[in-house]
Amino acid sequence: MAFVQFTGVSLAFGARDILSDAALYMAGGTKAALAGPNGAGKTTLLRIVAGQLAPDSGERAVQKGTRISYLAQSGASYAGCTVYDEAEKAYGAVEALVAERDGIGTQLESSKEGDVDLEALIEAYHHLDESIAGSGYWRRSDRIREVLEGLGFKPEDSDRQVDELSGGWQMRVALAKVILENPDIMLLDEPTNYLDIEARDWLEQYLVTFAGGFIVVSHDRSFLDSTVREVYELWNGRLARYPGSYTAYEGRRAQELESLFKAWEAQNEEIARLEDFIRRFRYQASKAAQVQSRIKLLDKIVRIVVPEGMKRVHFNFPPAPHSGRIALTLDGVRKAYGQQRVVDELSMTIDAGSKIAFVGRNGAGKSTLMRLVAGVDGDYDGSIKPGTGITVGYFSQDVADSLDESRTVEEEAAAACPTNLLPGVRSLLGAFLFRGDDVEKPVRVLSGGERSRLALLKMLLHPANLLVLDEPTNHLDLDSKDVLLDALKRFDGTVLFVSHDRFFIEGLADRVLELSCGKSPRLYYGDYAYYLSKKAADAAAMADGSGQDGGSASSSAAASHQSSPAGDKPVDAKASREQDKRRKVERNRLRKREEELLARLESIDVEKTTLNASMAEPENYSDGASMKALQATADALEAEAVTLSAEWEAVALELEGYADLE
Repeated sequence: MAFVQFTGVSLAFGARDILSDAALYMAGGTKAALAGPNGAGKTTLLRIVAGQLAPDSGERAVQKGTRISYLAQSGASYAGCTVYDEAEKAYGAVEALVAERDGIGTQLESSKEGDVDLEALIEAYHHLDESIAGSGYWRRSDRIREVLEGLGFKPEDSDRQVDELSGGWQMRVALAKVILENPDIMLLDEPTNYLDIEARDWLEQYLVTFAGGFIVVSHDRSFLDSTVREVYELWNGRLARYPGSYTAYEGRRAQELESLFKAWEAQNEEIARLEDFIRRFRYQASKAAQVQSRIKLLDKIVRIVVPEGMKRVHFNFPPAPHSGRIALTLDGVRKAYGQQRVVDELSMTIDAGSKIAFVGRNGAGKSTLMRLVAGVDGDYDGSIKPGTGITVGYFSQDVADSLDESRTVEEEAAAACPTNLLPGVRSLLGAFLFRGDDVEKPVRVLSGGERSRLALLKMLLHPANLLVLDEPTNHLDLDSKDVLLDALKRFDGTVLFVSHDRFFIEGLADRVLELSCGKSPRLYYGDYAYYLSKKAADAAAMADGSGQDGGSASSSAAASHQSSPAGDKPVDAKASREQDKRRKVERNRLRKREEELLARLESIDVEKTTLNASMAEPENYSDGASMKALQATADALEAEAVTLSAEWEAVALELEGYADLE
């Protein structure tokens, strides 16, 4: 069985512990997320698992023959060949096997019956031949094209020179190569960063059905919930494992953090009280004994450390300026690049206060329409008229180029900050991942991602009542996305946005505008869940010949175009629906049981913690009978936890068989 594990691993950078006595085990069936605040060392941990970085201490063991593939967070750079040829390099290890097999074949041709090594050569040849066949090497052309198209490449992109691609598309090539290597274990560091929703969904489905094991770092909550069954959290150098979905981890972690924050706040109050007493009476001889007593108490306190990334920040927009009922009116808007029509005959009225997500594949015109609406691009046909009193705030990755490079991060943010928010500017910067010494960085040394985050914060601080946001969630971690999402939900103005984060779209959009190459835009008057259900219903209706259509953005009317069903569905389709219904009932039963098991396992953990505290009390550990009873209870809880964990794993495995119903 393929596996990789490490135990007792510690690593420090200077005075900071990145890992402290950490242990991790990954096997073929592992489907895990790696969580932790920004800067906790998640990438470092993945590099240790991959064997690229040696820890200060501890042991790393890999089962012989285990194949591990690692996708770095960024930095992929390819040149000198086509996209297809670069992807084909993923089969390099198999090509070595082919060469070895062919070499043995040459020896066999010159061998004679009765040679001592003949049987061994034949066995080696067949073993290599089976390995090559099992790798899919002979079908690699179809597989390469399937993976590239799944990740968003068009068929004609296969023949493009890879060095023509942007950094984001080169990262997609890197991800394609990891997938095509078909390893036993994959280590994926933020693989969704450069993917649109369609490519993200393809990767999600691939990981759900992937036979090997993986551990993934991602800032996409929906993606994690769909793909992982356990979460490792790296925090303050400690690595802890949480069984269950990512949402289950967040719920349990929220309870733990609430207790931690209460203890941290209580400790800070106690420290402040002691320091205040010492400061006031340090030089009074009559209080010398009391001062010394408090100094000793202060020295004995083991400080509770809460990393900056775990301190939640709340952010409110400046009040939106008053406007009329209509935010924007588009009439017959058309935009083309040469012969390619990107936006075609778009007419719609956008009500003030609405939150509209622009969705569609790459190249469908989402960013183009954002620029038109924001007034950045005036080269189009038709008309776009802002409503009365409308002021626009626009964000795209390009606006980062307009930052003042002579300032520090804090100075640049403060320059755009309303007076009433200035006292909290550092907290706001922290919400956008500028923490500690980062706020003193000169703007000129910031990375592309850091520039985008700073530009986004600056735009959000400017009073506006129509926000046009092109991929605002890029380069934000989960906590920062939550801060932004909460603020946008409370914002009383209008928001038009593009995002590839499904959780973010689901949490914010009350309407969805779908853009498609070669088709008229369509506006769905409902949230993202409604949009998906309507799309699925339309697809089923079209497959059955009823030809139902969804919402339309060709006018400001909210009516959907529908036609009557074209007749009864085939019998086999009816049987298929009945089967799906039965399977959904069984899936829901399994989900309910999974929730019950996880809830009981969490309850057992709480009971064990309480028991351990009781065992530490003098009246118990000095009483043999009490200790025996407490230990018996602890043993029973441990036995129950083992049984329930085994059942949970079985239920989780069975649920995988219903992934196609999602």
